[in-house]
Amino acid sequence: MRRYFTQFFSALALTLCICTISNAQTTIKGTIKDGDTGELLIGATVLITESSEGITTDYNGEFLLETALNPPFEITISYIGYEDQTRTVNTKDENLDILLATSSVVINAVEIKGQRISDKQKAAPQTVESMDLLAIKSTPAASFYDGLGSLKGVDLTAASFGFKVINTRGFNSTSPVRSLQIIDGVDNQAPGLNFSLGNFLGASELDVNKVDLIVGANSALYGPNAFNGVISMTTKDPFFTKGLSANVKVGNRNMASVALRYADVVNNKYGLPFLGYKINFFHLRADDWEADNEDAVYESESPFGNPGGWDKVNTYGDEYDVINDFSTSTPWTYPGLGVFHRTGYREVDLVDYDTRNTKANVALHFRLDPEAKYNSPELILSSSFGSGTTVYQGDNRFSLKNITFFQNRIELRKRDKYFIRAYMTNENAGDSYDPYFTALKLQDRAKTEEFWSKDYVRYWEDNIRDQMFELGYPQLDFSTIPATFDYDAADAWIANNQDLLTGWHQEAAGIANMANPTFPETTDFLVPGTPAYNQAFSEITSAKNNSTENGTKFSDRSALYHIQGEYTFTTDFLDKIIVGGSSRLYAPNSEGTIFIDTISIDNAGNETQEKIRNFEYGLYTGIEKNLFSKRLKVNATVRMDKNQNFDYLFTPAASLVYTPSKNNYLRVSFSSAIRNPTLSDQYLFLNVGPAILAGNLDGRDSLVTLESFDDFRQDLDLDTLRYFDIAPIKPERVKTFELGYRTTLFEKIYVDAGYYYSIYNDFIGYNLGLDIEFDPDSEIAIPTDIQAYRFAANSVNEVTTQGLSIGVNYYFAKYFQFAGNYSWNKLNSDIDDPIIPAFNTPEHKYNLGISARGIESPIGDIGFNVNYKWIEGFLFEGSPQFTGFIDSYSLLDAQVNTYVKKWNTTFKLGGTNLMNNLVSQTYGGPRIGRVVYLSMLYEFKKD
Repeated sequence: MRRYFTQFFSALALTLCICTISNAQTTIKGTIKDGDTGELLIGATVLITESSEGITTDYNGEFLLETALNPPFEITISYIGYEDQTRTVNTKDENLDILLATSSVVINAVEIKGQRISDKQKAAPQTVESMDLLAIKSTPAASFYDGLGSLKGVDLTAASFGFKVINTRGFNSTSPVRSLQIIDGVDNQAPGLNFSLGNFLGASELDVNKVDLIVGANSALYGPNAFNGVISMTTKDPFFTKGLSANVKVGNRNMASVALRYADVVNNKYGLPFLGYKINFFHLRADDWEADNEDAVYESESPFGNPGGWDKVNTYGDEYDVINDFSTSTPWTYPGLGVFHRTGYREVDLVDYDTRNTKANVALHFRLDPEAKYNSPELILSSSFGSGTTVYQGDNRFSLKNITFFQNRIELRKRDKYFIRAYMTNENAGDSYDPYFTALKLQDRAKTEEFWSKDYVRYWEDNIRDQMFELGYPQLDFSTIPATFDYDAADAWIANNQDLLTGWHQEAAGIANMANPTFPETTDFLVPGTPAYNQAFSEITSAKNNSTENGTKFSDRSALYHIQGEYTFTTDFLDKIIVGGSSRLYAPNSEGTIFIDTISIDNAGNETQEKIRNFEYGLYTGIEKNLFSKRLKVNATVRMDKNQNFDYLFTPAASLVYTPSKNNYLRVSFSSAIRNPTLSDQYLFLNVGPAILAGNLDGRDSLVTLESFDDFRQDLDLDTLRYFDIAPIKPERVKTFELGYRTTLFEKIYVDAGYYYSIYNDFIGYNLGLDIEFDPDSEIAIPTDIQAYRFAANSVNEVTTQGLSIGVNYYFAKYFQFAGNYSWNKLNSDIDDPIIPAFNTPEHKYNLGISARGIESPIGDIGFNVNYKWIEGFLFEGSPQFTGFIDSYSLLDAQVNTYVKKWNTTFKLGGTNLMNNLVSQTYGGPRIGRVVYLSMLYEFKKD
């Protein structure tokens, strides 16, 4: 541990030991707000009258403008729908708070001032999709996080009501390990899972100021795991957004939520704000969508409607088992028996669908130099809590029940200059458990698979076979030598008597589900809802899934500790230099239920736990230079990362942004990223019944392929078996080349288009194999022990993808906006490699929408938003249980709202999937239908 923290603080010291050289210039900073409501104005224009230098405000309504001019001089502030305002700048370090008055006449402007797209965003070298404060308020989706799915190039996957996944540029997964989600720069991942549970443990909507999706590989600045994109949320600053906000929302599926936010400042004895604070609370309850797909699992042995049953997608314990397969037996021995499946348990009987989510946050912001106001160094103390119940879909569907999440942060920063940030995250899995494994254990409580199969077959032999012969099923004809059998007649009889066979199979299953008097350890099938079932279910799900307790409950008290520092300075030659470093320590703790951190007990009863610690750190630097009168911006960044279990890795990035004329931006970039193997890829050891899922730090040898074992079962010839080795796991890598163009046409149309080409190496996936032991004293090759494993592994193949996207925003008639976007994503490589994760991304998708805000009416300002989305069908490949085709689907979302000024309240009526198209966004997940809601948002803003 001491060695970890020595490296930890060495990286930090290098980050902070930096000198700054500043050029003498005039700096104008400030905030622009609506004079009536105090609402921050995003995209307002600040223009120096004398030189025509200008800038637009960012998502905080803030601007920072530097000029070589010496004061005094005048600036003009303008925003569509507001009166222009002129101010005089008198000092070289001016800080302005500006309130704009609304205008009844639309301003004739030479650029789009009301589009809420800042110059900074237009000139960004990456593909960035944003949802600002106004877009958050006007989204027709039930939450702002759901609303991200309408952005260009973004894939939103709903695995349950409470668990949504955001992904970009392919290789989508319900375990989004290739996307990084941060809130105010803080990684929002669950430490044991190494990915974020959507916004389930994130920020309250009332406190979210803006969401940026930085699309594509971005490890150079954001560190490992910013592989396919970064979801960056920024919350509201209590110095700028003061007052009380409250929101109540109700809808179908018994949805109800309440959110509160209060923020204010405390002044010092000179009347200057020195402390800003905010308090947030959010609670949601809803009836989750039920996953009840009874289709046959993709490429399973038995088709839908098989008389002996089939492996249903959302029923567990009914999976194919070789001991229940009599399809290759002689048809006169077990006529009509074929393949049969054990009676399983539906997910609805195993999972808690009572979705709950509670989030709370308290933050204190101290200005260390109150006289400097905006320019003051700031100390931030923040503490967040999240808790709830939902369904998470990974290799199985998991019931996350009463999971809790704590995050504490301390940060010292000076805006646009430096920060040092430290935080820790702790999670507790609460009463979470594996429903699939629970179903298997419930079955074993009644009968083992072997006993159940024998009882089934015995009933068929004693009661069904003779009935079939009596009803005309052909028998073996011994009148000939050798005996003959009419196979065609047998096949025809089976085809013509499917209903009869189905009834007989149900009879056999009913008998097999009863206790066998010969074996007192067997009991009747545990029927959901009965006292016997409830008792068994409680015992199984409250016992830990380890070798000691043999239950299905997860014990996860993992933690993450992180520290990061960054400094920005300028020189005479370069406009900006950024130097930074970060260190992270993972401390998983699962008591052997997930990882290899098992607990052993000696003869004296003393417990010893095998502790796991995983340490990593990184250093980065970047430069920015403007050339040719700021028409060409050059960026270059490089980052070095080191994980204790892997070699040093470097991720460079570079970009050029060329501005040939005002409002035209051409960008060319190269970026790269790495993804360190997750804790699961390294240390996992999870028994899920049919197999053990295992990490792979050290490699594995002498595993038997599943295909060769199937052949071996036919002939028992050891020479049939094929053995293979797996190399130790290592990080995966991606390189991306991108070309993009942003422009404004006819002073009303904003266009953003981009193309990318990505090259992936060392993809992390999984290899399946068997560990088989044979009796060395036996003359017959009979296995004495067979254990199936799924090991994390890297692909040796290179994979390439490409895609393009285009978005158009058209602003017209003062209040209205039309928005449309189209995305194309393509997996180029046609490689049959089971290790490579599935692309799981529609090739084509688009969004069309129209919206308006601020339309004056007698009852208040009215706004609306209508969005239509179309997704092309695609094959979703997850675990074998959850692989299948997602049909093409469309969704229509809409909302209408009115702001009543005298009440400071916005009323909003909205709905998602208004056509009620029951669609599965992930195979094995629920079919999601319409959600209609009514919300009331109260906002009292203090000056």
